[in-house]
Amino acid sequence: MAEGGEREELLSPPPVSPAKRLCSWPSPRAHHPRGSPGVASGGVGGVGGSSLTPGARPHLQPESLLDCAAKTVAEKWAYERVEERFERIPEPVQRRIVYWSFPRNEREICMYSSFQYRGGPSAGAAGSAAGASPAEEGPPPLPGAAAPAGSAPGAAAAGASPGQGAAAGAAGEGLPFRRGIRLLDSGSVENVLQVGFHLSGTVTEPATTSEPAMTYKVAISFDRCKITSVTCGCGNKDIFYCAHVVALSLYRIRKPDQVKLRLPISETLFQMNRDQLQKFIQYLITAHHTEVLPTAQKLADEILSSNSEINQVNGAPDPTAGASIDDENCWHLDEEQVKEQVKLFLSQGGYYGSGKQLNSMFAKVREMLRMRDSNGARMLTLITEQFMADPRLTLWRQQGTSMTDKCRQLWDELGALWVCIILNPHCKLEEKSSWLQQLQKWSDLDVCPLEDGNYGHELPNITNALPQSTNHSPDTLSRPRRTVFTRAIEGRELHWQDSHLQRIISSDKYVAPACQRESERLLFNSQGQPLWLEHVPTACARVDALRSHGYPKEALRLTVAIINTLRLQQQRQLEIYKHQKKELLHRGTTTITNLEGWVGHPLDPIGCLFLTLTEACRLNDDSYLEVSDMNESRPVYQHVPVAAGCPNSSESYLSLALEVALMGMGQQRVMPEGLYAQDKVCRNEEQLLSQLQELQLDDELVQTLQKQCILLLEGDTVRLRTILEAIQKHIHSSSLIFKLAQDAFKIATPTDSSTDSTLLNVALELGLQVMRMTLSTLNWRRREMVRWLVTCATEVGVRALVSILQSWYTLFTPTEATSIVAATAVSHTTLLRLSLDYPQREELASCARTLALQCAMKDPQSCALSALTLCEKDHIAFEAAYQIAIDAAAGGMTHSQLFTIARYMELRGYPLRAFKLASLAMSHLNLAYNQDTHPAINDVLWACALSHSLGKNELAALIPLVVKSVHCATVLSDILRRCTVTAPGLAGIPGRRSSGKLMSTDKAPLRQLLDATINAYINTTHSRLTHISPRHYGEFIEFLSKARETFLLPQDGHLQFAQFIDNLKQIYKGKKKLMLLVRERFG
Repeated sequence: MAEGGEREELLSPPPVSPAKRLCSWPSPRAHHPRGSPGVASGGVGGVGGSSLTPGARPHLQPESLLDCAAKTVAEKWAYERVEERFERIPEPVQRRIVYWSFPRNEREICMYSSFQYRGGPSAGAAGSAAGASPAEEGPPPLPGAAAPAGSAPGAAAAGASPGQGAAAGAAGEGLPFRRGIRLLDSGSVENVLQVGFHLSGTVTEPATTSEPAMTYKVAISFDRCKITSVTCGCGNKDIFYCAHVVALSLYRIRKPDQVKLRLPISETLFQMNRDQLQKFIQYLITAHHTEVLPTAQKLADEILSSNSEINQVNGAPDPTAGASIDDENCWHLDEEQVKEQVKLFLSQGGYYGSGKQLNSMFAKVREMLRMRDSNGARMLTLITEQFMADPRLTLWRQQGTSMTDKCRQLWDELGALWVCIILNPHCKLEEKSSWLQQLQKWSDLDVCPLEDGNYGHELPNITNALPQSTNHSPDTLSRPRRTVFTRAIEGRELHWQDSHLQRIISSDKYVAPACQRESERLLFNSQGQPLWLEHVPTACARVDALRSHGYPKEALRLTVAIINTLRLQQQRQLEIYKHQKKELLHRGTTTITNLEGWVGHPLDPIGCLFLTLTEACRLNDDSYLEVSDMNESRPVYQHVPVAAGCPNSSESYLSLALEVALMGMGQQRVMPEGLYAQDKVCRNEEQLLSQLQELQLDDELVQTLQKQCILLLEGDTVRLRTILEAIQKHIHSSSLIFKLAQDAFKIATPTDSSTDSTLLNVALELGLQVMRMTLSTLNWRRREMVRWLVTCATEVGVRALVSILQSWYTLFTPTEATSIVAATAVSHTTLLRLSLDYPQREELASCARTLALQCAMKDPQSCALSALTLCEKDHIAFEAAYQIAIDAAAGGMTHSQLFTIARYMELRGYPLRAFKLASLAMSHLNLAYNQDTHPAINDVLWACALSHSLGKNELAALIPLVVKSVHCATVLSDILRRCTVTAPGLAGIPGRRSSGKLMSTDKAPLRQLLDATINAYINTTHSRLTHISPRHYGEFIEFLSKARETFLLPQDGHLQFAQFIDNLKQIYKGKKKLMLLVRERFG
C-alpha cells in the first residue's frame, strides 16, 4: 500500500531506493522448496528457534551456524544480491537474514537521537565489537587495526536493562534517547510488526496536566544493520530521531521475541492465487477507499494499457524488500534539517547558546567518524555549505573587518575536521578526490576565511618535514593565500603506505633490527624505539585522524613515536644552546627558532597528543550519554603502561601526556602576528593548564615534571631579560601581556616562600607596557589593570611607587592618577605594608601632592576634589588646589561638581569657602517649575541652610541667586519656611555675633524670596490648569492648600489669596467640576 506522497509515484516505475526496490516474479521452486510452509506466522524466533536472541548470554547456548552466516550476510550484503546469487533460498534462511538485518547496537540509536553522546577512548572499536557495522565497504583496515566484526551474541545486552547500558549514563531527562527509554519501560510501544525490512508500531505519549494522551504511528525502514528512513506521526522537525522512533527501535533490539515477523510483502503476494489477490486488493481498497481509490484506479488503467510505461518494467516495487545493490548503505540523516539548524544557529551570531549547539554538531561529526559512519563526512559537508553561505562573510569582507572570535573558533574546528576526513585511513580514492574538489572550490571563493585570522601571516606547508634546511628562505616555505581548508587540501599529498609508518601503527613490539642499514639509523633512537620524522603538526594530524576514525590503539602507537621524536629534538636544541650560550646571551638572541608554535597551531598538535594519551587512561568512561556541563565531574585517570617501544620501560601514557604538554608549552617559538592568532595561543595554553590541573600528581608524574622543569628552566637572568624584550617587541595584544604580567606576579610572590625580585620587576615592566598601550584606547578591564599595577609597584617597593607617581602622564588619565594611583599610594594600608620611615613617607606624599595639582590643572572637573583630599595635610598645596577649583568654577564645572566640593570644604571647617563655592554652583543651576524631584534640590537646601547659618548678610547675598535659579514653588516655599524657623548667624563664626531674632517675611531679604514664591505658585497653577485631567483634581486642590500657606505669611495675604481664587474661577469657569471643588475648599 502506498502512503501519503507515494501514491503518485506508483503510476510510473519508481527509482530504486533503500526502502523500495523492484521485485520480479520468481519461479515457485526458487523460493519454496518442497515441504516448506507457505505463510508462516508467529514471532521473530518462529523459525530457527534454536538461535540466540540479541539479549541472550553467549555462554548459555552456542550460536547456530545458520545465525552465524545470516548475521554476516545481513550486515554485508544487500538482500537483492542474495536473491541474485542463489537460485533457491529456503524460507528459514530468509527469515534469519531479515531478522539480523535490523541494527543490533543501541549506541548507534543513541548517536542518532542525542547531541550529548560521548564516545570513550575506544568507542569506535567498542562499537564495532559490540555488533555495529562501522566499516563501510572499501579498502581493508590498517595493519594492526581491529577488523570490523559481526555482532556477538548478546551484543545488545548493554542496553537490555533500563538501569544499565544505554540508560546508565543518561543525563538530561529531555533527551530523545532518554525519553524513548522511558516510553519503552512504561509499555507505550504496541502493535509492533516487522514486514521484511520494514518495522512499524504505535507509541503512546502519556497524558500530562496540559495535554491528553497521544498515539503516534511510527515506521522504520532498515537495511544491512542501518536505519535508512524513519516516519513518525509526531511531525518531528529535528536533525535526529524523535523519542518515538527511539522507543520502537529499542523495543526491536531488547524484545525481539515479542515482534511479529513476516517476509517481504511481495513474498506473501506471490503465494496467493488469483481469487486471493483480488480479495486482498478489494479489502485493502475498501478499508482505505478515501485515500487510495484514485491511485488504485490510475494504476488499474495503466496496467490494462499494453503500451503503458508500467508494463515495460519487470516486477513491481516493494517497500519491504530492502535496498538495491547499487544503493548507498548509510543511516538515515535528514539533510534539510541539518541545513536549517546550522543556518539558524549561524543567524544567531553566537548568541543564545548557538555556538555551543554548533560545537555539539561538530562533536556529533567526530562521533560518526569514530563509529566509521559515512554520514560523518556527509553531515560535515552540509554544515560547511551553510557556513560558506553565511551572509556575514561578504559583509566582513566588504567592511574590511575580522569575524568575531566565537565565529573564528568555529571555523578553526571546521578546518580541523576536514583534515581528519581527508586523512581517513580507510576511505576510497574516489571519495577522497570528490572531497578535495569540493574543498578546493570552497577555498577559491573570495569570502573563504583565512587560516591566520585574516592577518596575512603565512605558515609552513603541512607536508614540510620536521628538520628544516637552512638553505630555505621564508618565502619558499609559505604559500600566498592559506584558507581554513588549505591544510586539508594539502593532505592529498599524504598517504599511509610508508612501510615504517605501517610497522609503527601495526605492532607494539616494533623496535630497531639488530643489524641496521644506513638508511634505518634515523628511524630509531638510541634505545631502539621507532621515530616518526615528519612535520610535527602533520604527524599529530595523523594521530587525530586515527583516533577520530576508530583506531585508538594505532593512534597511541604513533603518539609514542612522535613523543620520542620530540624528545630527541628537544635534546639536540639544548645541546646547541649550551655550545653557543655565551655568544647568544651577549647578542640577546638565539638560533633555536621554530617557524610555527605547536600551542595555538590550527591543527592543535599538543592538544591532540594530550587527549589521545589521557583518553587511554580515563576511568568510568563507558556511559552512552555525556553528563551535562553543570554536573560534569572531574575525570579520573589511572596509569596505563606504555605498550609500544622498549619492553622494560616503566613509563605510562599519563606521564607521557604530562610530558608532551610541558614540552609544547615550553617550546621556544615566535609569537604569531595578529591579535586573533596571539589570543588563540593564550587560549590554548589556558586550556592545557586547566587539563593539567585535572591530573592528580603522584610520584611518577612529579618525576616527569621535575625532568621537564630542569630542561625548560636552563638559563639565567640575562636570558629572562631577553625574553622580556621579545615579549615587549612582538606581542601587540594588551590583554595577553596583562595576562603574562599577572602570571609572572603570581609566581614571583608565593604565599609560602620569599619573593622573586627579578621576576617581580619583569611583571612590573609588563604592567607598565600595558598601561601605555591602553592609555588612549577603550578597554573594559582598564580599571582592573590600573589597580593591579599599583599593587605590583607596592610589592616592588617605594621607588617603584615614586616612579609611577612622577611619570603618571604617560601611564594614567588624570582621574585614574588621583582617584586610584595616588590615593592608594598614600593610604594607611600601603604605608604599613612598606614599613616606611618618615623621610620616605614625606617623599611619597610630596609626589602624590604634585601629581594631584598637575591633574587638577589638566582636568579640574574630575580631579579638583581628589586634589583637595590629597593636599589637605599641606597648607600651601591645599590653597593651590582650592584656587584651581575657584578658577575652574567659572568655566566648565557643573553645579553638582561645585556643590560636592563646597560640601567637602564645609566638612573640613571652611564654611566661608564652602559658601563661595555654593554661590558659584547656584549660578550654574536652573530649576524649572515642574522639577520638584530634581537631584539638585538637596544641594540648594543645603546651600541656603549654610548661608542662613553664616548670617543675614550671606543669606541676603544668596537669595537673589536662589530667586534667579529656582522656579519651583514647592522648593521656594520650603526654603522660605526653613529661613523663618530659626535666627540667622548660628554657625559660630569668630568675630561675628548673632542677634537671636527671627527674620520677618515683610522685610529684606526674605520679602524678595516671599514674592518669588507667591509668583511661582501663581505661574505653576496656571501651567497645571492648562492640561489638567479630572484624575488630577484632588492633587491640584492639595497644591492650592500649600499655596495658601505661603500666601498667608504677609499681613494682607488672605486678601491676595482670595483675589487669586476669584481670578481662577473667572478664567477657568469652563472646568465646572474643578471649580466646584475649589469653591468647596476655599469658598
